[in-house]
Amino acid sequence: MTLPVHHRPGPLLERPFQALSWGEPTAAEFDDLFERMARFLQSASITPAVGAWSPLADLHETDVAYVVEAELPGIKREDIDIGISDRGLCITGEYKQCEREGVLRRSTRRTGRFEYWALLPADVRAEEITAELADGVLTITAPKGQAARPHHIEITQA
Repeated sequence: MTLPVHHRPGPLLERPFQALSWGEPTAAEFDDLFERMARFLQSASITPAVGAWSPLADLHETDVAYVVEAELPGIKREDIDIGISDRGLCITGEYKQCEREGVLRRSTRRTGRFEYWALLPADVRAEEITAELADGVLTITAPKGQAARPHHIEITQA
């Protein structure tokens, strides 16, 4: 199938900007959508702090819990803080640069503040969340609430 070709005079940058034929109501809807998204991201604090980096992490689900595994090699347990509010899980901390002798010629390791945010898919039992740091991997287990757990329902004969 061939589509019609529309020719417009002059180079692209010389042509005046013409708004799409959506009209004012559609443009206002997009403005409202972007404003609501900005408010949501700000309220959920999804955006990391300025200058912070985010560690590599996996979030997976089992039948009874959500598990986050974050790579934090060389970071001490005391330098890590874990918090939860509503469904948002936050891992923050600081990787302090070690003292060295001589001149550092090359470095590709990240140092400084880090943040990792995850929105958990369903309600969790915050008081039962556990965290373990072993071999440079932080494992956080957030047990699911009773309503979020899958369960089997038997069918009985009437």
